[in-house]
Amino acid sequence: MIYAVIATNVLVSALLTSNPLSATKKVLNLLSSCKVTPLINDEVISEYIDVLHRNKFPFKTEDVDSLISFIQQVGIDTTRTPFPESMPDEDDRVFFEITLTVEESFLVTGNLKHYPKQPQVVTPAEFIELAENRVIDDKSKL
Repeated sequence: MIYAVIATNVLVSALLTSNPLSATKKVLNLLSSCKVTPLINDEVISEYIDVLHRNKFPFKTEDVDSLISFIQQVGIDTTRTPFPESMPDEDDRVFFEITLTVEESFLVTGNLKHYPKQPQVVTPAEFIELAENRVIDDKSKL
């Protein structure tokens, strides 16, 4: 299983794009096909609700609510592992600290500069590549 914390900006980009081949849309597809298990907590869900319901986005309320509900159903409620250092963007600390809690999990974000440089903090494109390689590796073990 692949575990990932999905930054809100990835969901926004995935919902905004009409390109089915975009990396953010592929991340959303991995989520919806249950090939990736999202790591969440109440703070992450609250941010998803707040940001995705903003009037500046053209998202239908029922689509946003359905996505968030799905993430809550399939996601794993995860505690935070405190990170003692300062963060480039303190508002994003929760995403990073959840990632630290689950070994071999990833933080998927379009804003790498908001996080400390760590191998598990990846862009959507990097995550797609990692996920595809992991699926191939898992199949070869059968």
